[in-house]
Amino acid sequence: MKSRLFLLNMWRKDSAESSGRFEYLQTLVTEFQDTDSEEAKEQVLANLANFAYDPKNMDYLKELQVTDLFLDMLTEENENFVEFGMGGLCNLSMDPECRDIILQSSGISLVTNLLSSRREETVLSAITILMNLTKASSRSEITDPAILQCMLRFSLSESPRLRNLAAVFLQDYCTEEQVAQAEQQMKGQQTAVGIPLPEDSS
Repeated sequence: MKSRLFLLNMWRKDSAESSGRFEYLQTLVTEFQDTDSEEAKEQVLANLANFAYDPKNMDYLKELQVTDLFLDMLTEENENFVEFGMGGLCNLSMDPECRDIILQSSGISLVTNLLSSRREETVLSAITILMNLTKASSRSEITDPAILQCMLRFSLSESPRLRNLAAVFLQDYCTEEQVAQAEQQMKGQQTAVGIPLPEDSS
């Protein structure tokens, strides 16, 4: 009887915690939609991006369509909106359902455009998202020669994080032939498809 009571109390605790999580996340989304303050929106986006890191929140974030909210941020002029939106998508793109939403929303194109960001965190998120989005149906688009040239350029960065992540992309997500072809195309070019290296945030 004691063990049954313990399990019942644990179930009630988990249920209450789940309800509390959803309500809090719902409050954040509503606040983002209702406020006119850019600073408040930035704070909400940063919080939502952090919550997206915890798998326990995944179902709630999907129900609240937070993936779409993050995607909407990628074309904003406010660079903080973009950075936090990318950070959130970086976490959500680990989930197969969210991954499909991103792919169906022209996510590869939106993310690829941000490889030209001057913010290192945004570029790191972009590379990670592209890796997470890679599957049989999307591989050819993600390993487009222009993207590979960007990765080759980033592999020369002074930033260890950017250099190493670009190297992982080239080694694990591309064939040797693709990399060799991109290197050949880059010969004589000053920058890869006109994309400069981002500023080191360190």
